[in-house]
Amino acid sequence: MSESEKFHISKSRLEAFSDGVIAIIITIMVLEIKVPHGHDWAALKPLAPVFFTYILSFIYIGIYWNNHHHLLAAAKRINGAAMWANLHLLFWLSLLPFSAGFMGENHFEMLPTAIYGFVLLMASIAYGILAKILIMLSGKDSAIAKAYDKAGYKEILSTISYLVAVVLSFFMPVVSLVIYHLVALMWVIPDRRIEKLVENK
Repeated sequence: MSESEKFHISKSRLEAFSDGVIAIIITIMVLEIKVPHGHDWAALKPLAPVFFTYILSFIYIGIYWNNHHHLLAAAKRINGAAMWANLHLLFWLSLLPFSAGFMGENHFEMLPTAIYGFVLLMASIAYGILAKILIMLSGKDSAIAKAYDKAGYKEILSTISYLVAVVLSFFMPVVSLVIYHLVALMWVIPDRRIEKLVENK
């Protein structure tokens, strides 16, 4: 078996493992939504904040799953550093159910909202680290390096936005929530340059 084949298999296993972890994260999040004892709209009202944070977090998990797939598909190979960087990303994503539940159960109070933003901030940084490692493995002149460099403004803007939102959480939690939604909206549609790169491989 050649070195390229080994790397190809490792990349497939890494993506399969990541998909499994992300599926578990979504399952844990939905289990946080407790079934109400009542049978009218009044019984559902207390669940509104938790359901609200579930939707937002589900969108974020979906964004990371989508972009993670495109990133690995565009990468030429992986190594041990990439595998640890991937685990680092999954670690922060695995904290989303806790932070989302904490924020929803406490009706978007200052500290829970800040912790939620901190988890998003660290996940953003972790994704950036993974991307840089994969780019280094592929080479600075590779197609993925050029495509990712052109799309890099979104990563920088997201990281800065999360940082600002965490600080604002202690003064205006509502503004922080708006920022979280705006960043999610920015990432809903994957960058077409990355998609074209994957399609043309």
